[in-house]
Amino acid sequence: MEGKATISIMGCGWLGLPLAKQLISIGYSVKGSTTTPDKLSVLQTAGIEPYLIDFSEAEPDTAGLASFLQSDILLLNIPPRLRSDSGESYLQQMRLLLKSLLNSSVNRVLFVSSTSVYLDLNRTVTEEDTIFTEEKEPDNTLLQVEKMFCEREEWLTTVVRFAGLVGGDRRPGRFMAGKTNVPNGDAPVNLIHLEDCVAILQRIIVEQKWGEVYNACADEHPLRKDFYTKAAEAIGLTPPTFAEVEKTAFKLIKSERLKEDLSYVFIHPDPMLFF
Repeated sequence: MEGKATISIMGCGWLGLPLAKQLISIGYSVKGSTTTPDKLSVLQTAGIEPYLIDFSEAEPDTAGLASFLQSDILLLNIPPRLRSDSGESYLQQMRLLLKSLLNSSVNRVLFVSSTSVYLDLNRTVTEEDTIFTEEKEPDNTLLQVEKMFCEREEWLTTVVRFAGLVGGDRRPGRFMAGKTNVPNGDAPVNLIHLEDCVAILQRIIVEQKWGEVYNACADEHPLRKDFYTKAAEAIGLTPPTFAEVEKTAFKLIKSERLKEDLSYVFIHPDPMLFF
């Protein structure tokens, strides 16, 4: 399948578009979806076969979706918007996608997830620690969707749980600039640069690492107050101030399994050098 597979990337935005370009450059055929009509020409110019797919529509384009899923690999990169309805619409959308996937040629799924599936355990966190989330938050939306795809026998799924996403037009200095009494200043940050995200997903596809679950997070974990202060100063904005607290809630994401299985060395191991 290497070098000849057709890959469908659902969600060709901040991460999906540069990944698609990279995969095309090494010989893959790539289909890409967007929810924005104006972006269709952007995808086409990049050599991507473009599709307009929007699950939030009352009547999604099922014919277009069926054509989009005539691929070997589906890379699913649609982050849930959980604040509006606690993730129920996202679950419905993923169920619709799953139903369509059952009638497709896809035999491998690469699911882009998030380290937000882990609770603040105040210690180092590995891939197995979702067991605590399942106990305390059995309705966790992202974990439900991970299982939805991983438990099927029709394809093999690899899940990549990315830490906080930085790079490209995501400039973290804007996130907290000028804010006061920001909590958890002494908590370590868990972040990953866009270039590492693209390289890791490419490596998984090329090396055919299927049926796995990986954390993906930069090696170093500076304190929240140190990182966001430097990030704001780097773009000339007023840095935030942080509240004095006695207790800090945190998790420290480790990516040892990914680094070992993929022989991966982070391009950007230290978030303090992202700027």
